[in-house]
Amino acid sequence: MAFDLESLTEATSGAIGALVSTTLLYPLDTCKTKYQAEVRAQNQQKYRNISDVLWEAISTGQVISLYQGLGTKNLQSFISQFIYFYGYNFFKRVYLEKSGSKSMGTKANLLIAAAAGACTVIVTQPLDTVSSRMQTIEFGKSKGLMETLSEGTWSESFDGLGISLLLTANPSIQYTFFDQLKQRLLKGQLNSRKGTVSSPEALSALSAFMLGAVSKCIATCLTYPAIRCKVMIQAAESDQDENNEAQPKMPRTRKTVSGALYTIWKKEGLLGFFKGLKAQILKTVLSSALLLMIKEKITKVTWVLILALQRYLVLSRTRLKST
Repeated sequence: MAFDLESLTEATSGAIGALVSTTLLYPLDTCKTKYQAEVRAQNQQKYRNISDVLWEAISTGQVISLYQGLGTKNLQSFISQFIYFYGYNFFKRVYLEKSGSKSMGTKANLLIAAAAGACTVIVTQPLDTVSSRMQTIEFGKSKGLMETLSEGTWSESFDGLGISLLLTANPSIQYTFFDQLKQRLLKGQLNSRKGTVSSPEALSALSAFMLGAVSKCIATCLTYPAIRCKVMIQAAESDQDENNEAQPKMPRTRKTVSGALYTIWKKEGLLGFFKGLKAQILKTVLSSALLLMIKEKITKVTWVLILALQRYLVLSRTRLKST
């Protein structure tokens, strides 16, 4: 039962950490996503940098629109992180039990992280797509989750699934770096408690924040061109002229990876594949670092609460059988 308990603890603490970090950084995420989604020639760009998006919201009195889609994003973040951490810990424990090893190498860690990431993407892709569309729609015109979903077919809600599966390399790289560095830092503590039953070891808040920031920065730089393409594929039609309301509204066209790559190359050139990289690093590094810091700090509390719940359920079952 310890196996299931530890997996559930990791999943719950990771999901809570994602919920908090997503909420705190959501305005920055909205600005970043709208900036990434715009693909125009240099002299026609509406947003010169990410601060232009923020200024647009302020100058038009639509600051609250920076939070458009927050509920959907929180739901997606909570579910995805719960599935990811549960899957990662599950596959990790199975690997260690089957191989008889005490620790995983880098290759095994990457494969396990990729497997957990793939499971997460397949389940949460519709929410991810809807969230991107809600963030990139014109300020003040955001729609609800069900209304946004109903605007397209079910298959369209999986737009970008292929590139999202490719991007499982991002958390794979991130959590592999984080886990390996964490194991080294906690090696002494783990050895001293060998053979005893205790809650999972946790890093200090500062250590978790720094390791999370470094690991996410590396992963983001390596995978950013794919991240930009994914945002373009999932975004609302924000790259068209939003002010030209005289034209009849055309149906949403399906976007492909090859189409996104061609559009970036044609309108922005090679550097276009890295447009918004600084904003992406700022947002994802802060988000990931906060997530891992919160997760590390609440893991022990979560462990105790789940263990108490488990014992309560066992006692309840025992009392029912005895009556």
